[in-house]
Amino acid sequence: MKFVTYLHQSQPRAGIVADNTVLDLVGLIQAFNSATPITAWNDLRHFIADSAALQVAANALAWWETARTPDIVTLPLGEAQLYAPILAPEKIVCVGLNYRRHAAESGMAVPTSPVLFSKFNNTLAGAGEAIPLPAVATQYDYEVELAVVIGREAASVSEEEALNYVFGYCTANDLSARDLQMRTSQWLLGKTLDKFLPLGPAIVTADGVDDPQALAVRGWVNGDLRQNANTAGMVFPWAHLVSYISQHMTLQPGDIILTGTPEGVVLGRAQKDWLVPGDEVVVEVEKLGKLANPMVKG
Repeated sequence: MKFVTYLHQSQPRAGIVADNTVLDLVGLIQAFNSATPITAWNDLRHFIADSAALQVAANALAWWETARTPDIVTLPLGEAQLYAPILAPEKIVCVGLNYRRHAAESGMAVPTSPVLFSKFNNTLAGAGEAIPLPAVATQYDYEVELAVVIGREAASVSEEEALNYVFGYCTANDLSARDLQMRTSQWLLGKTLDKFLPLGPAIVTADGVDDPQALAVRGWVNGDLRQNANTAGMVFPWAHLVSYISQHMTLQPGDIILTGTPEGVVLGRAQKDWLVPGDEVVVEVEKLGKLANPMVKG
């Protein structure tokens, strides 16, 4: 299944996607079973945290696909204004240099342990949202990444158990200001400008992805293909990352792990054509969808 957060009556609402149509998630479930107390599920983080929610949604969707009742609010997916699917995750944990060729193009050694840093909720943006490039930096870069969405509390889990703690996956663009990132040994400043994490367009549940370690990842700037790789090239596979991070901090439902970017970023190109206002960046992870975001003056 696919889940989004979209604008409805001036408020963000959780939706479920079927046949390129967004269905109001709470409205769908209440129409299927009015006794289900699910107002909190308008926020996908609360929906994910409820262990019964996914099966309830699956049953309601199966009912709708037969009933097609007009009482449920629907919207063509192409007309929906999308937010990042998770509006306020407790944690956004990012992994640096997790593809060998990206480490090489960055002039850095392949890490022997995952390189972790964080982003904050101010960085979240949705598909189609304009990304401001403020005057505090000039070396603006893109990074297509597979994002993992945690489905239940995870502490000290093994790699073999990791899939049991994943709700789903989505496409991410870890936008970076390289001149700020490299100003000190800490990368944080260059990673946390407003709207520097387009995420989505939807969360695809784990059962919809056969092998997260065999997905094509691509990125374009103004139609020019810049990144073209596969998640098989990760130094540390997604399951190792979930396990490793959970050994050091308890992961909560709705937490997001960005698994790193492959080669092809501006930082590694001979021609340093940094992003500027007017550029459009499109990133895609196979089976998870595309994010297209225009860059604008900040």
